[in-house]
Amino acid sequence: MTSSPGGDGPAYIVRTDGAARGNPGPASAGAALFRTDRPDARDPRAVPDASISDYLGVQTNNVAEYTGVVRALELARDLGATEVHLLLDSKLIVEQLSGRWRVKDAKLIPLWASARQTLHGFQRWTATHVPRAQNTVADALANEAIDRTAAGGPASVVRRPERV
Repeated sequence: MTSSPGGDGPAYIVRTDGAARGNPGPASAGAALFRTDRPDARDPRAVPDASISDYLGVQTNNVAEYTGVVRALELARDLGATEVHLLLDSKLIVEQLSGRWRVKDAKLIPLWASARQTLHGFQRWTATHVPRAQNTVADALANEAIDRTAAGGPASVVRRPERV
């Protein structure tokens, strides 16, 4: 967790996932963002306030997982978040972001650095490992990207909250 000066923007629960059909193989990233002021913000089945479903081409699963985190953090920042709470089923990413594990894979170092840099812009952040069963929304968004692209659809679909 880290702190930095900032405003009074919203806080988000962020769930992300990556998928690779084959390792490496066709890969994608999914992310679901939930405002923490919602009563169901921590419900694994809740409908997200914002989401990302991105096809990434041929990548490894770990690259897909990290890309989901990076893109979700960028979206949270763009939505004005001052606080994020990552709930991830990737223990590797949770431990590396927290500084408890080193990043050894050369493909992951730039993604880790980008995630850490974006995290420094939030007043507060946490990263918690959760069971895969609690990450079904992000998993579905990731797999949807591979299926959608294979059917000729857009590589990326980002849904933002409606402006009030």
